[in-house]
Amino acid sequence: MVCRTSDLHSECAEPPLQCALSSCVYHVQLIFPDNTGHTFFLKVWCSSMDDLEDWPEIEKALKEKRRELVLQGASVEERIAAGGGLTKAVYSLKLLNYLEVAQCPSLTEIHEDIKYLTNLQSLFLCRNKLGSIPKVIGSIQSLKVLDVSVNNLTVLPDEITQLPNLNTLNVSCNSLVCLPEGLSKCSKLYHLNISKNNITSFPSDFYSDRLDLLSTVIAYDNAIEELSGDVSKLAAIKNLDLSNNKLCELPFSLSDCAKLKDVNFKGNKFKDKRLEKMVNGCQTKSILDYIRAGGRGKGKGKPAGEDAGGDVAEGGDKKKRPQKKNKKKQGEEEQEEELAKMVVRILHLSDSPTLMAPAIKVTANVKDVRPYLVCCVVKGMNLKPGNALKRFLMAQTKLHDELCVRRTTATIATHDLQLLKSPLVYDARPPADLKITPLGRKEVCSVELMKTLQQEASDQRKQKKRQNVSGLHKYLQLLDGKELYPCLVDAEGHVISFPPITNSDKTKISQTTKELFLEVTSSTSLQTCKDVMDALIVKMAELNKFTAERNEETDAETPGPPGTETPSQTAEQQQQQEEEEGLVIQQVRTVDQEGNLKVVYPSKTDLPNADETLKIIW
Repeated sequence: MVCRTSDLHSECAEPPLQCALSSCVYHVQLIFPDNTGHTFFLKVWCSSMDDLEDWPEIEKALKEKRRELVLQGASVEERIAAGGGLTKAVYSLKLLNYLEVAQCPSLTEIHEDIKYLTNLQSLFLCRNKLGSIPKVIGSIQSLKVLDVSVNNLTVLPDEITQLPNLNTLNVSCNSLVCLPEGLSKCSKLYHLNISKNNITSFPSDFYSDRLDLLSTVIAYDNAIEELSGDVSKLAAIKNLDLSNNKLCELPFSLSDCAKLKDVNFKGNKFKDKRLEKMVNGCQTKSILDYIRAGGRGKGKGKPAGEDAGGDVAEGGDKKKRPQKKNKKKQGEEEQEEELAKMVVRILHLSDSPTLMAPAIKVTANVKDVRPYLVCCVVKGMNLKPGNALKRFLMAQTKLHDELCVRRTTATIATHDLQLLKSPLVYDARPPADLKITPLGRKEVCSVELMKTLQQEASDQRKQKKRQNVSGLHKYLQLLDGKELYPCLVDAEGHVISFPPITNSDKTKISQTTKELFLEVTSSTSLQTCKDVMDALIVKMAELNKFTAERNEETDAETPGPPGTETPSQTAEQQQQQEEEEGLVIQQVRTVDQEGNLKVVYPSKTDLPNADETLKIIW
């Protein structure tokens, strides 16, 4: 059949069909040369799939009728760069419901043929250089998870709001200045991550009761100026992170969010300076209680000054004495806030040469793999009572997912210091030579471990219908194409850390751990390691304080005889006790193979943003 190109109607195009008996893809189009709809031509043509010799992953997916495909790493990047983009053959995999194309700087666009993947439920296009997302994304009605983080996006297509089943949207680490209007149409949305952009406000329809499933909003490192009073309409909101924005006040209605459990407003310049101090050092409940009370000097729901000014003496004159009392009370509050700061003491190696701190030697092998490392020792962390250990592990996971961007920028590892055999060496080894006893597993070669984890990830996606994988499986692609794997090795030659994949079971922390050895590695920069370690230490101090306030100690003090009372502590005694019970951070040095100093942590320049959160004693 012959038809002029101008006669083709793109809206009539049908998706390509793959022949299971040959290496060909057949394309079908219905062509209406007139506008009556009564006459049409059926055009069928075939495109060769011989070029799939360069794409064995796609060829395998076609032959095995697979429903998931992962393309990432150095090898994929080379092929995309050579071919001028992602091969269109990927869009012939009609059965796909999970597609991931990541870590490919040469990938700058996605072809509109992606609309043919009508069964797609999870689409991960993170850590590329995408400059745009095609508008046809809105036609993939089955899409539930969309991750386009760490790209070069400046705008999102409005068609994203046409995805009725979308439950997870991650657009973090781009250059967006706004979100599309109509986001409330995505009524099944429950996780939204817009962090590290230039966004100044949420869409006008964002604060809507239509988003009654939205439980997590991560929006740190933006330029958001206002949190609307309609935030209470987000009935399911549990986690709200608006740190490092341009907020100057918080709405009273925020305290009406009944399910809100975790907020972060650090790094904002609030008009209420007491509130600014509270968001840097207090738990969510304390912050919400303060907002509920209307802030300093205000009663719940009352205008400023109504409480203090409504007290009138018998003669009709207003009392002036309470105002003097308020000044005194203000000074007492400031003193209480100072005492309430979490204490962190720093132990200097130069001041205490007898301290037994692990020495870290860094080899030249890590230069092209994962060159940056920062370590320290933490004492005084109480993991024994209640759920203290569980809270700490959850906080570490949250840092991995958010600040570390799913371990792509940095990885945290924690060890029981008493189980370490110093000195330590940070090295990189061929996969076949690296053996480790992973958490909860038996000793295995890293090659076999990666194969096992990849198979588990595949099985997990099948079991969960190709939705997100969990645990270690989320980070396997970070080592794709690496000839050497990074590792931290103890004095006996045992690998105790295999970043960014896992730690050794031999040094894992437990409720009885009293001293922790912390390590942060990165392939990005040394400052990234320091920033993550700073955040980890601040979080540990917060958790330690939270545990103490909840009185979860298993070995409670024995009460005195009936009728006896414990003498009240003076402020100085309380301050001294807090200093004794606070965290102690012991410096750790890393050196090169010749013994030259690379970095010592913490130094005087570290923990720069902790002044209002921690009381640091050097």
